[in-house]
Formats: sequence, C-alpha cells, structure tokens
Amino acid sequence: MTDFPELVLVAVDEPMAAAWDGVAAGRPWARVHRGSVTDLEVDAVVSPANSAGAMRGGIDAVYSRWLPGIEDRVRAAIAAVHPDGELPVGEALIVPTGAATPAWLISAPTMRKPGERLAPSGAAAAAAARAVLRVWALGELPDGRPVREGVRSLALPGLGTGVGGLSPATCATRVAEALDELLGP
Repeated sequence: MTDFPELVLVAVDEPMAAAWDGVAAGRPWARVHRGSVTDLEVDAVVSPANSAGAMRGGIDAVYSRWLPGIEDRVRAAIAAVHPDGELPVGEALIVPTGAATPAWLISAPTMRKPGERLAPSGAAAAAAARAVLRVWALGELPDGRPVREGVRSLALPGLGTGVGGLSPATCATRVAEALDELLGP
C-alpha cells in the first residue's frame, strides 16, 4: 500500500517521542509530533479507548473535552455494530467527530474495561494498530467512500502507554510490526 496517508505519531513526552522516532525512520509518510494532538490539523485521530467506548481517562479524556459529544457518538457506533455494547480489542470503527478538523475518530480499543493495565508484551497495542490499518485500508465512510479517500492524514498517540501502562518502546515496536505486516517494510 504505497498510498498510505501521512501518519503523525503523537508524543507528549520524550520517551514516547524517542520511541516514535524509530518508527518514523525509513517511512517517508510518517513523522513524529512532539506535543498535543490538539495542535494538529489532521483528517482523523486514533482513540485507544476501551471496548465500551468510555472516554474519561488518558488521551480519550482529551478527545472528550476537545470534541464535544464524541463519547456518545463512539458508544452509539459500537452499539450499532455490537449489540452487547463492546468493541473487541483487535477491531476498530470510524466515527464522525462533528468537527471540521479532525473530521474522524478511529476507535481501536487496547483494553476491554476502563483502567485495565495491559500485558507487557504489547499484544493489545499490536491488535489495535492492525485494526486501525484495516479500517483505513478497507473501511467505508458513512457516505460510501472508502476511508482511505477521506482520511489522508492520521494522528496516532501511544497505544496503551498512558492508563494501560505499556512502555513507549514496546508500543512503538508493536506498531512498527503492524505497519510492516500490513503495509510492507
């Protein structure tokens, strides 16, 4: 997939930024942003929330303050696809934010319940990264257009590195593996 959008790897601290630097190296379509995701003008942001779509901690709390009503939209989208109200780790969905920029949020849970600590292996971060890439490559927007046509820039925070307690290095390694697996090195 050579037409991957600009991937902006977001880091609010230096350990995550340093880990993301390794992911961006050799990928001309990727760059590291040192600072808040709210400073970016991108088409979509990634939420590594929980399976229920509760957005009250970590980066998701930032999204909830920045994009009013986003938690309700995410929860409604989950309920529309999964009547039990849970989006499993390893799946993702795209939701309109109601804002001009970013217009979309991709919810890709790294944990089943809010506040869970992730396994040190980073398996959940790898599953979430793969799910985001599948939504971008194969997903459809509500108007029927492929996601890849409407999302040309994507902001990705550390997956599971806040509330989930995953190390930045492990997160970056798992995201890089997912990128290589689905897009090629």
